[in-house]
This record gives sequence, C-alpha cells and structure tokens, in this order.
Amino acid sequence: MTAIFPIPALRDNYIWALHDDHHAAVVDPGDAAPVRDWLNANGLTLAAILCTHHHHDHVDGIRELAQVYNVPVYGPRQEYIADVTRAVGEGDFIELPFAGVRLSVLDIPGHTRGHIAYLGEDFVFCGDTLFACGCGRVFDGSLEQLHHSLRRLAALPDATRVFCTHEYTENNIRFALLCEPGNVALQARQISAQALRAEGRPTLPSTIALEKATNPFFRCDQPEIMRNVEKHLGHALSSRDEMRVFAALRAWRNTF
Repeated sequence: MTAIFPIPALRDNYIWALHDDHHAAVVDPGDAAPVRDWLNANGLTLAAILCTHHHHDHVDGIRELAQVYNVPVYGPRQEYIADVTRAVGEGDFIELPFAGVRLSVLDIPGHTRGHIAYLGEDFVFCGDTLFACGCGRVFDGSLEQLHHSLRRLAALPDATRVFCTHEYTENNIRFALLCEPGNVALQARQISAQALRAEGRPTLPSTIALEKATNPFFRCDQPEIMRNVEKHLGHALSSRDEMRVFAALRAWRNTF
C-alpha cells in the first residue's frame, strides 16, 4: 500500500515521502540527514527524488542522497538545479513503479520562475506556490504568474490533497482572519490547526476544497476581503478586479 509521510526538516519544512513497504520517493529534500534516518528506521530504500524549485531549503540534501542511493532526480526544466538528472515540465509524466503511481507535471511559476508541481490521482505536491491558507512570496517569478498558478491549482478537484512544504498554517490563518474575520469555515480551521499543533501533529495535508473555503488568495472576489484590503491600504482600489486585489493582498501579507 502506498502512503505519504511527512519528514520534518530544518526549521519548518516537510520533506514528503511517498512510499510502500520497501521503497520511497522524497519531495524537496532540503536536508539529507532526516531522510536517511527515516529510511533506515523504516527499512526502506530510496527510489527517486523530486524537487519543485531551486531554493536551498528544498534542494540542499539532494546531492548526498543521490550519491548514497544512486537514484534519478527530477526537477524543473526552467530552473538550474545542479543535481537534477531528469528535467521535467508541463505535460511530462513520471512513473513510480514501486508505488504504482503516475505523476503528471504542472508548471506553476510565480514563487520562482520555473516552479513545478507533481500531481497524482488525488494529491498534489505543490512546493511553495500554495500553502495551507496562504501562498508563497514572489522571488524570481511574477505576481501575474503566481495568480495564474493559484487559479490552476484551485481548478483541481475539491478532494485533491494538498502537500505543501512548510508548517505555516497557524500564522497564515491569523493573517486570513484579518482579511475575512466573518468566515466561519476559517474560524473553525483555526481551532482545528491549533489543536493539531498542540498535539505536535502537522496541519497538512490540506485539500483544495478547504483552501477554496478559507484561503484568502483563492478568495480575492469576496466583498469582505476587498473591503479589508482597502481598509489596510487606507484608500479604495482603483479597480476591484481580482488581479489588483490579489497584488494588494500579497503585498499586505509581505508586511504581516
């Protein structure tokens, strides 16, 4: 049976491990040591490495793991990552025979210019583009790219499980409540996230349905969010089109 397990790493990263009883593939290994420890503790052999973008906290463990286990390393075609052996992009597929899984690759730039996601039958590894109740900052991509990428992810089936790579949920919810304090689903999500973290458990994965109900970056067309963005700015937006609201929302989040 195939399962997906979070390996905590660095300060607040999760390295996701997709595994059966014998093999595993890991996503965005920013540190090799916790991956090796987890593999050894569970008697598993590494079969593949997947990375979503070039930031060091997602790639710094690749070289050691690839050398020890001699496995293929998949990564974005539009970014330079030294240890990638199989560059992939939109429309490509990755077969993980040990798990009976076929992943499709989506281009979701914005956080970085070549960021990709790996989409399974009912799950997506989305790196730092989409977070639980939030989204990534723009580094070498653009706001327009990020907005378009989030719209693509929002169009996935509601039941799709969202495996992002940072435990940012509680802070993201605090910001979201400034934007939409009347959102009952968001209020309930805060209670749930606090309970999970109090028990030392991850708040992830999320689902596309939950993000559509609570994530302000998926909800730029909501009147309450528009009003509170304008209140934060101290003036009315020149236009309430979704892209303008999104840009103002992302700028606000950068200061929170």
